[in-house]
Amino acid sequence: MFQDRLQSQLVPVLQQAFKALFGHDLDAKAITFQSTRPEFEGDVTINVFPFLKVSGKGPEPTAQAIGEYLQANLDLVDRFNVVKGFLNIVIADSYWLAFLREAGQHDLLQFPATGKKVMVEYASPNTNKPLHLGHMRNIFLGFSVSRILESAGNEVVRVQVINDRGIHICKSMLAWQKFGDGETPESRGLKGDKLVGKYYVEFDRAYKKEIEELLAGGRTKEEAEKEAPILLEAQAMLLKWEANDPEVRALWAKMNGWCYDGFNATYDRMGVTFDRLYYESQTYVLGKNDVLEGVKKGVFYEKDGAVWVDNTKEGLDEKVLLRRDGTSVYMTQDIGTAIKRFEEYPGLSQLIYTVGNEQDYHFKVLFIILKKLGFSWADELHHLSYGMVDLPSGKMKSREGTVVDADDLMEEMVQEARTSGEQLSKLDDFTEAEKTALFEMIGMSAVKYYLLKVDPKKRMLFDPAASIDLQGHTGPFIQYTYARTQSLLRKVGTMDVWQHEHLGTWPLLPEERAVLKLLHQFPGVLNEGANRLDPSVVANHTYELVKAYNSFYQTVPVMKEEDPAKREFRLELSSCVAAVTKKAMWCLGIEVPERM
Repeated sequence: MFQDRLQSQLVPVLQQAFKALFGHDLDAKAITFQSTRPEFEGDVTINVFPFLKVSGKGPEPTAQAIGEYLQANLDLVDRFNVVKGFLNIVIADSYWLAFLREAGQHDLLQFPATGKKVMVEYASPNTNKPLHLGHMRNIFLGFSVSRILESAGNEVVRVQVINDRGIHICKSMLAWQKFGDGETPESRGLKGDKLVGKYYVEFDRAYKKEIEELLAGGRTKEEAEKEAPILLEAQAMLLKWEANDPEVRALWAKMNGWCYDGFNATYDRMGVTFDRLYYESQTYVLGKNDVLEGVKKGVFYEKDGAVWVDNTKEGLDEKVLLRRDGTSVYMTQDIGTAIKRFEEYPGLSQLIYTVGNEQDYHFKVLFIILKKLGFSWADELHHLSYGMVDLPSGKMKSREGTVVDADDLMEEMVQEARTSGEQLSKLDDFTEAEKTALFEMIGMSAVKYYLLKVDPKKRMLFDPAASIDLQGHTGPFIQYTYARTQSLLRKVGTMDVWQHEHLGTWPLLPEERAVLKLLHQFPGVLNEGANRLDPSVVANHTYELVKAYNSFYQTVPVMKEEDPAKREFRLELSSCVAAVTKKAMWCLGIEVPERM
């Protein structure tokens, strides 16, 4: 692996240095490297503070002695400097030239198979409303993590749970019955999920009106909220659904079908896919037998006819798993669904749940319960927790119809891309179909990249205008740089890269070194993104790479270079930047255009 290349050469000589200088055998695992901070000269930095007991010297003499040894015994160390207890090493130009040649001859982006099978769950919508901005962060995050894991050599299974049952679903169904007058997506000219979502809002409007009437009649607020007739009707409908009432089930199937069609159209535009779908209407019955088995084993206990788990020793609380009437809670079905997944996919190494941070406690409890039940794979469960997305206008509320609809936002971004693109007047030779495809690509890149460049754990503000800036820290800026590399490479046509056996001994320019270092780091960055389940690591590194390449492109002549070896080197550098950028953007679920 390229990310191990430099360290594999440094570590043995460092071990020799410690033996020769300090008479100590150094464990390779004790040596850590980091990129040199930009304000200092260097490519690699070693912190020597952990080794002061061994050296018996102060931090600066220790670093100085190690640096001198490395420079004398390792050709790839050109020079070094010491800043307090930090040894900054400048890697020789010959190393970077050799790295690029090898990267051109081999696949810089090829990772060996890990032998691990990982399941990633994301999306998980309710069939009572269309997808919104909050769903978009979930979906793009989960899908990107799945691609990063796949690129790092894992076998990945992409799944979603569709929440297609419950009182919320019945609210939309009841409102359509009362106020819909038989309208359908076709008769209304509206996507199915939007039509169903319209009636979820209608239910809330009618519910609030009835509460006001009850309050005026002397009921308390709590009584009015519980006794509103339309809510009682929805609850009765849910009971009928659970009893398999044919009429209710038929309405449920019809309206859910509308939602599925709408979701699929949205997923198609997003460019995301799933390998397996789970439906809550099927999974909600799971887990009950597992809980009862846990009672027999003494893992759970019964109290007042209900089944409980005691997690107080883990710093949590007691949790009911089966109600007195024998019905399940959400935790119960999550227990059963997790067990089912590991049964359905033998050899599954890890299961990742992409769910907002408001469910942090739920997943802590779930993982503890599964461990108590004796499942060894419980240690491999992971909650990919993420923060909410806010807009300049504030928080969104589904039942009040104030959410930012995913379809509307995507269309807005694509139209913004069209407006910006047509103003630049660089698309005269594009057909209308090519323009449409390009604007779609740019608009979707703007949304995805902006949502993915932020650490998932952080709450974030989505700014549509900033997300599409061609000069900013955005997806479209990265796309523009990729298109620039393709334009350059088209000018030379088919190129036999590195025809010269002699690499050359010219000193690299700072702009060339900056790009090479970022290319060299990419495999390690991709692995870091996979280990941390964090696409922002890949997104931000890619931005730094294309920013450095733009600086190189604007400063260093490529096509005007008279030395054939230097010209081929710079063209190969451009080609590698293009390949890494395309791969990184693929990991983020973003396409890159050949022309822009």
